[in-house]
Amino acid sequence: MTATTGGSAPRPPIAALAAEDIDLDEHLRLRLQIESFFFEEADLLDEHQFDKWLELLTEDVRYWMPARRNVPSEEMETENTAETHDMSWFDEGRSTLIMRVQQIKTGVHWAEEPFSRTSHLITNVRLLDVGPTEVRTRCRFIVYRNRMTDEESVLVGKRLDTLRRVDGK
Repeated sequence: MTATTGGSAPRPPIAALAAEDIDLDEHLRLRLQIESFFFEEADLLDEHQFDKWLELLTEDVRYWMPARRNVPSEEMETENTAETHDMSWFDEGRSTLIMRVQQIKTGVHWAEEPFSRTSHLITNVRLLDVGPTEVRTRCRFIVYRNRMTDEESVLVGKRLDTLRRVDGK
């Protein structure tokens, strides 16, 4: 599987699996393959194998995360910033991700020298839409980060991905 997009856009309704589209065994097998892909991705990041992580990404990858704001309950549809219209935490393509990895590998990147110790946990993997060439997924994550001797952070969130096989991977 190869990741093509990420981020947390407003979610569409979960697509029900119609019996004629995919059977339960096939669905479970596909979900296990996708979970294995996410676990491999997490291991690569935790082991600082950033070049191998980049190999998982397609040329058209878009790595986007909206900013969230506190809004009244009747305005929940505006909680996340709008894609391409508002500010986001990041909105990057393959070329900027490659530049980030190259910068980290120089050894003089102040924010990651020495490397942070991280542990990425992935859970609640759901298949939202299974198409002939792509699968849209949603999952939850926890990232624990420890840097230096006393700097710790825990990030918790959800992610939406579109995955597609490229060259049989």
